[in-house]
Amino acid sequence: MIVLYKNGLKLVQSYENNYINMENQFKFFIVDDDVFCANTYKQYLKNLNYNDITYYSNGNDCLNNLSQKPDIIFLDHNMDDITGFEVLKKIKRHNPNIYVVMISGQENIVTAVDALKYGAFDYVVKDANVGEKMIQVIDKIIRVKEHLRKSNPSLIQKLLWIF
Repeated sequence: MIVLYKNGLKLVQSYENNYINMENQFKFFIVDDDVFCANTYKQYLKNLNYNDITYYSNGNDCLNNLSQKPDIIFLDHNMDDITGFEVLKKIKRHNPNIYVVMISGQENIVTAVDALKYGAFDYVVKDANVGEKMIQVIDKIIRVKEHLRKSNPSLIQKLLWIF
């Protein structure tokens, strides 16, 4: 990762040579009953200069704190109290604009397809490359948000266009 400054803004080069404006920070939730995995994910995000990261060891705590308005949730598929699919469905009912990334130790294609069907933005398999996959997913989210911003002008821009 390369850090550079352009016009006074701190930029970070991502793996796909896109530059991320670090002033557009995301609020992350990490939901995983495996503390070791959760701390690993948190460290990956901190290494990318993301600081607004909240960890929950179960799905119910995550659901009870959606009022904090997370942008991205990394959600474990297999938890004890409530399944990742149940949590995913409730998150999407609460706010369909939250980017939920399902993380699982299962490489089962049916599980991945179901996660996407229920509204997950992406599905990541827990393996030795999970950190790189998280970075790629965040890059994808940044590109999607940028595309939406460009193709969906704000109300003010629409009003200015009329006049």
